Order: sequence, then C-alpha cells, then structure tokens
Amino acid sequence: MVMNGENPANGDRSDSGDGPPPVGLRERKKRLTYQAVSDAAITMFLERGFDKVSVAEVAAAADISKPTLFRYFPAKEDLVLHRFADHEDEAARVVTGRAPGETPLDALRRHFLDGLDRRDPVTGLCDVPQVLAFLRLLYGTPALVARLHAYQGRSEAALARALGGGVPERLAAGQIIAVLRILALENWRRIDAGESADRVYAGAVREAEEAFVQLRTGLEP
Repeated sequence: MVMNGENPANGDRSDSGDGPPPVGLRERKKRLTYQAVSDAAITMFLERGFDKVSVAEVAAAADISKPTLFRYFPAKEDLVLHRFADHEDEAARVVTGRAPGETPLDALRRHFLDGLDRRDPVTGLCDVPQVLAFLRLLYGTPALVARLHAYQGRSEAALARALGGGVPERLAAGQIIAVLRILALENWRRIDAGESADRVYAGAVREAEEAFVQLRTGLEP
C-alpha cells in the first residue's frame, strides 16, 4: 500500500458492474491537483526542511495561487499528511468489512499481519528509500507529529463508531489505535537505525501477536 492521500483512479468504467461507481472528470482533476501539489511540497520539504519552505513557495512551484492551495489543504502540515488521509478510517473499514463470524479484533490482527507481510509503509515495516525519507521528515518535524495526532484521533473516532459508539467501544478504539501506532513506530525506528525490513519482520510479527493478546486479555496477567 502506498502512503498516499487518495484512492487510485477508477477510470471511466460503466456503473453496470459490481465495482465502485465511475469517477467523474472533475473529481479526477481534483485528485490529480491534490497529488501534484502534495508531491511538489514534499519534494521541497525533503530538500530544504519543512520549516524552511513557505506555503507561497509551494504554491508557486505547483503553479497555483496561495488561496487556491489553502482550499485544497487547510494547513501547511496537511501538504504532508494528505498521504495518510485514506488511512484515517482504515481500521473502521476493516471492522465493518470483516468476514461473517470474525471478531473485530481478529479482523484487525489479520489486517495488520497482512500489512507486515506486504511491507506496507503504514505498519512501519518498509525500507524503501523514498518511504524512509518521508517518515524521517514526518517524525523529525514537531509540527507534523502534532498534526498526525489529529489524524489518529479521527481514526480512533471512526473505529469507535464502527464498534458501536458507546463508552466501552470508545475505550477499545483508543487502545487499538494506540497499539497500531506503537507497533508501527517501533518497526520504523529499527529500520531507521539500519536494519532491513526482512530482518525486522519476524520480531515485528511476534510483537504484533503479543500486542493483540494483550488487547484481548487486558493489562493484568
């Protein structure tokens, strides 16, 4: 899975099939603009640092006005975190789309382990140079880390709704999102320190299994 803020374009397929409805020309243009502006911004941030690049410079590089840029991205930090947008409700989608008879926790565990196997960047287990550079930019910039917490808060809220919406479900969602975040961050830290994704994989699977056992059984032995 690419750490990207938009779904792949679906082209001009007929809506007579069972797939998603076709994406209109206007929506495709909007997605392409999002992607182009975000790509231009991230390239500049990686070269010079997030704090040393102004929004006006990003707008100029993307050949749009500053007010237009802010219509797409409400804050400068969103130029980077746009790539996480599709993942905000990922845990909720896993829960609502789980197989009959599968518990929410089993579905989330399966999904995370599948992500580790695919070296999904969202799991932290990815040593592709471009992904590492992006994550160093993210975790090395306090303003981006702070903004990331807002994204994770929305992930938690979406998961809580998918689980039922009550206080017990909100407590469960908070714990689950925290576990997924910590597992991903630990995987990334090991890779950032010089280990390969293949070397980290076995330990990442073991830690994920232990984490889901802890979620299932609670903090007490």
